[in-house]
Amino acid sequence: MRFLAIDFETSNPHRNSACAVGLVLVENTEIVKKVSYLIRPPTDWFSFTWLHGISWEDVKKEPTFSELWINIEPLFQNIDFAAAHNASFDRSVLKACCEYAGIPAPAVEFKCTVQLARKLWKIYPTKLPDVCAHFGIELNHHQALSDTVACAQIMIHALRHFSITGREPY
Repeated sequence: MRFLAIDFETSNPHRNSACAVGLVLVENTEIVKKVSYLIRPPTDWFSFTWLHGISWEDVKKEPTFSELWINIEPLFQNIDFAAAHNASFDRSVLKACCEYAGIPAPAVEFKCTVQLARKLWKIYPTKLPDVCAHFGIELNHHQALSDTVACAQIMIHALRHFSITGREPY
């Protein structure tokens, strides 16, 4: 079993405005690689700095998504799925950034740890800090790599749940 956990931070409500990404590769329930990148979005409009602390000054000299793709794309190779907490958001950011860069988006299934937390453990609310508190997972919320490591750990819990119960976790 090999999966990639992913988390984006965006500079504004536009899905192609990724300003940070965290990526965590997991093989057989062990984290084998953790990386994060700051990303220079298409514009200098930052309305979410209050949330994640990233500003235009932090990213204006960083690579664009297109320039980073050479580092990101190999992590999508030979994975069974991608995981994200609120997967519809991260999947849409990935798609929008790829479209803006003229890059085909990876054809990969996304699994959502929000849905898993609700289905497997009946956790409500299912915001990332709530699910992390349930499992005792350390979190520096809205820091891309911390959010991604947390998501990976939640998915690992789900996969272990499957191996114990014999029920599909998703």
